[in-house]
Amino acid sequence: MKLSLLVCRNDNVKDYSLGKRFRFAVVDLDKSKSYPANFVCMLPTQISGKTRLVSIFMQVFGDKSTEQARALLNKALETEEEPEVKAEIEKRLRMLEPEPVSQINCSGCGKLFQPQRVRKYQQNFCEECMKKKFGSRE
Repeated sequence: MKLSLLVCRNDNVKDYSLGKRFRFAVVDLDKSKSYPANFVCMLPTQISGKTRLVSIFMQVFGDKSTEQARALLNKALETEEEPEVKAEIEKRLRMLEPEPVSQINCSGCGKLFQPQRVRKYQQNFCEECMKKKFGSRE
């Protein structure tokens, strides 16, 4: 399979957003050179296992769907010349990056930990400090 992305632009005049939306079709260049014959699937905007509905893209590429999407977008970024399309490709590449784990300092001991927000306490305490300070009040 020799995969590539085909960019389709939708100008929404009737829609409330009045913006330009781009759709990326995944095509197999080994099948045919013309678009409808070589269509594989559409590239979804969010590629993760967190979504409720599994997209056709994830069904076709399975566990390697994120790597495949990143490779297709990088290849399209190199060949694309229009600045609007390049900006959309870069936006989708940023969406594929994993979110960094946020860590904060404990107000009691200063140790870094991943916060679990408890609304009734204004300071952020790690589990050990919560047990020391507030023991049985939880």
